[in-house]
Amino acid sequence: MTHLFLLRHGETEENAKHILQGHMPGTLTPTGIEQAIEAVEQLRSTAFDVCLSSDLKRCVDTTNIILEHLDQDIPVIYTKQLRERDWGSITGMIVEKGKWVDMPDDVESMPAFRARAKSFLDYVSSTYPDANVLVVSHGLFLRILQAVHKNIDHKEITPMTNAKVRQIDVE
Repeated sequence: MTHLFLLRHGETEENAKHILQGHMPGTLTPTGIEQAIEAVEQLRSTAFDVCLSSDLKRCVDTTNIILEHLDQDIPVIYTKQLRERDWGSITGMIVEKGKWVDMPDDVESMPAFRARAKSFLDYVSSTYPDANVLVVSHGLFLRILQAVHKNIDHKEITPMTNAKVRQIDVE
């Protein structure tokens, strides 16, 4: 069994402004940096075999902070597979406005987003059996990942706040 420790990146300037970030790099706020440091306490008791992180800057920065304070020599793999949903032409829109617009064709579809999450779970379980894997990613992606794992709608999963950790086990 593979143990995944899911960690959402620290708060970004864009989170604070309620902006749909999608594939934007994102800049951690001072609060986001502190959140990442505080998250280390939730992770310290686990010996990790690998860290898989989104390649977007907000996750890369969070990963670097975590690993700097965790005092473990863990290999890190940055991957596009863990990126947030691609919001296409509505990237940068205020979240509240985005709820009221028809989704343009260039937004990553929910079936494609779920398929990406399923592909990641399959990859992890086959590549890292019986491992402790730290996964640093984004709020909606991690919510979708948990939903796919439980085979439920993502709306049944409580959203993760910034720099919070959840564990799931995959066979």
